[in-house]
Amino acid sequence: MHIDPYVAAAGLLVGFTVGLTGMGGGALMTPLLVLVFKVQPLAAVSSDLVAAMVMKPVGGGVHLRRGTVNFGLVRWLMVGSVPAAFAGVLVLRLLGDGAVVQARIGQALGVALLVAASSIIAKALLQAQRARRVALGRTGGASVAAGPFRLRPLPTVGIGVVGGLVVGMTSVGSGFLMLVGLLVLY
Repeated sequence: MHIDPYVAAAGLLVGFTVGLTGMGGGALMTPLLVLVFKVQPLAAVSSDLVAAMVMKPVGGGVHLRRGTVNFGLVRWLMVGSVPAAFAGVLVLRLLGDGAVVQARIGQALGVALLVAASSIIAKALLQAQRARRVALGRTGGASVAAGPFRLRPLPTVGIGVVGGLVVGMTSVGSGFLMLVGLLVLY
């Protein structure tokens, strides 16, 4: 088995970035594999998803130990995202084999990356807006008292479905798309 040191270095850099931010694995690694290392899109998506199977439990374990996991939210996200991720893979199979499916995966990957980039901007804007509201609340302006967290199952399942479908087809989205969706919803 041959291990390309450049691919390994790219994986290390992407893993470090994901560890710092909690998002970006598929949005960084899959395009790197396709554009820089000339890996076929389907193989890049599949490889990134398998690598995520190793990385995600590690990150999840850290959050479990810190007590930052909302299990109700996780449950409803999984209800939508797990079946949708399988459906995304089935959609890829229905697209056919060979050059046609590779081209379609490349197009889907491009769209997912554009949406992911847009979601980065949306996340920054949402966080800035929230920080402004908190600052106003502390300086005697409009009150921003946060009420108790109220789980919204149906919209959460919807976020899971969209995120799972996109991840199943492109390996992009579990961090960017779902995080921004949850920020908007909650």
